[in-house]
Amino acid sequence: MMHTPTRLIQEYSDGNSHALNQLFELIYDELHGVAKRQRGRWNGFETMNTVALINETYLKMWKHQPERIENRKHFLAIASKAMRQILINYAEKKSAQKRGSNSEVISADELELIADQQTADELLFIDELLSMLEKRDERQCKVFECRFFGGMTVEDTAFALNISPATVKRDWQAACNWIYSKIEQ
Repeated sequence: MMHTPTRLIQEYSDGNSHALNQLFELIYDELHGVAKRQRGRWNGFETMNTVALINETYLKMWKHQPERIENRKHFLAIASKAMRQILINYAEKKSAQKRGSNSEVISADELELIADQQTADELLFIDELLSMLEKRDERQCKVFECRFFGGMTVEDTAFALNISPATVKRDWQAACNWIYSKIEQ
């Protein structure tokens, strides 16, 4: 039987973790694009391994199956958020090593994910701002994650979040303005 991404998302959402394998194979190119956009957001990601980020995303989603997934775009939005969290975790580890904390050892593969300390610091700062934004306006934060981290279009973001394209545009502009104002402080 031929599986479509929609059917596999439904199976995965219903608790079939094996459907995740097939789903990742079917939409690998889309995930690769999301991962590539993720790593391309900061200077210094030249050595980051996109495939490693996709693999880490798969493991994260396999271990911590999200609640109900509505559709392909929603799945990609969840994958984008997982990639953001993975990058933040590695940035935190890198910063801890910089401060001399030896509580967690970073493997060579992990070191490739976060190329330099400036990149790690930028990731942590963006994450801090997004946490603040999420408390202020959760929808704006989700729009920002989809657009910035997921590289999703206005239409894709609207579809994934079940809001209108006009709302996405307003939230995107408001989120960008708010984040920019915080960066300038």
